[in-house]
Amino acid sequence: MVSSISRRITTLTLLLITIVAGLIWRLAPLHLPWFAYKYGGSALWAIALYWLIAAILPRRTPLQLALIASILSAALEFSRLYHLPALDAFRLTLPGKLLLGRIFSPKNIAAYWLAILAATLLDHLALHRRHISTK
Repeated sequence: MVSSISRRITTLTLLLITIVAGLIWRLAPLHLPWFAYKYGGSALWAIALYWLIAAILPRRTPLQLALIASILSAALEFSRLYHLPALDAFRLTLPGKLLLGRIFSPKNIAAYWLAILAATLLDHLALHRRHISTK
């Protein structure tokens, strides 16, 4: 039980750090090259999704979390092909742009999956083992 609580606190902390980094990445005038701005922001979004899922499901393995995050991120990207006036209006707002995005791109899925792979490796090598060994 302690391991699950400790893991949840760790992943929520990492989620918060990732959200702050993502907001800075997207909103601060960092003067990043377009490629870094576009796909770095997408990568941070996917990493935040991974940490959110890890916090909700602290007993799942990093591989299980990666599969869930990969499916959800691709589903969200494909949802951009679905248009409803209210949904499209929300996508034009700042929260809508940050949470849902506006335009479908298979390249975003690749960026998401690479970022989820990086978060999974970090989780497996640095976090998951530590929390499992404290049981």
